[in-house]
Amino acid sequence: MKKRYLVTGGAGFIGSAVVRLLIRDTVDQVLVVDKLTYAGNLDSLKPVASDSRYGFVQADIADTERMGSVINEYQPDVIMHLAAESHVDRSIDGPGEFVQTNVVGTFTLLQAALGYWRALSPERQASFRFHHISTDEVFGSLGQEGFFHEEYPYQPSSPYSASKAASDHFVRAWYHTYGLPTLVTNCSNNYGPYHFPEKLIPLIILNALEGKPLPVYGKGENVRDWLFVDDHARALIRVAEAGRPGETYAIGGHNERRNIDVVRAICALVDEMAPSTTIGPRESLVTYVNDRPGHDLRYAIDASKIERHLGWRPAETFESGLRKTVEWYIANPEWWERVRTGVYRGERLGVAV
Repeated sequence: MKKRYLVTGGAGFIGSAVVRLLIRDTVDQVLVVDKLTYAGNLDSLKPVASDSRYGFVQADIADTERMGSVINEYQPDVIMHLAAESHVDRSIDGPGEFVQTNVVGTFTLLQAALGYWRALSPERQASFRFHHISTDEVFGSLGQEGFFHEEYPYQPSSPYSASKAASDHFVRAWYHTYGLPTLVTNCSNNYGPYHFPEKLIPLIILNALEGKPLPVYGKGENVRDWLFVDDHARALIRVAEAGRPGETYAIGGHNERRNIDVVRAICALVDEMAPSTTIGPRESLVTYVNDRPGHDLRYAIDASKIERHLGWRPAETFESGLRKTVEWYIANPEWWERVRTGVYRGERLGVAV
């Protein structure tokens, strides 16, 4: 059955991947709601922008009146809530914006969705879903052993992760208190095409291409579980389609890597695909910088529940996904050059204490 998806933050990295996949692989309609802050980029939606099933509204999820009218006019079957301030370093420098968007914005959206849902017919109430997309950073830091899972206790350690933890709790409370059919997913670190270049992988790719220093926090020992963005988008759509209301699903790539090993792998790929006699081996550009405050040592996710219950597993290995990512950045300079002429120019963020 044809569905109407409302995707908040749909011009962002993960949101745009979801929208491109929905338009490409389904018959569903999609309305993107995005404030178009520094990380929202309509260029990421160009592949689907001319499709008659795609629509866009520029709006702030914390605007109560606007969210109510948008939801009631569009009549969605699924709200996929990806709009968020999402960069840890920026949350250190300016935590107030994270509280406003991630906490107040999520509350505002929940209230608008609840009012809309209550007015639906019983049949449409039963099929409606509010899907909140979150992060594994809400769980804090792992030691050398173990994995995050759906029952893992929350221990956020940055303003960003604290704001996402709060929003997760609000979403669950609206399910338990009001019966709103909600879903929560917590994902590991995403990477892939269209990734805003302040994050580790695209920043290292672009700096390596341009012969600039490759900043690595501390000794590069921090471990992340890397998830290719199209794999994540497939998982999110699967959860929206078949997830049980009130449930949480952890989504990970089964690809743990130390940051320094990620950087070295990128260097090798850039040397292979874009060799430069003037720059030389890219690994010589690695520059160790002071660690950021509250930097979690290790994240890793046990994604067995979503595989067991919904049949999802990642299609990409880290090696195959990283190769596709480097190839995309080399082939699409017009995308990242336009991004870099805007607010962000590759500066170090998150040094405030």
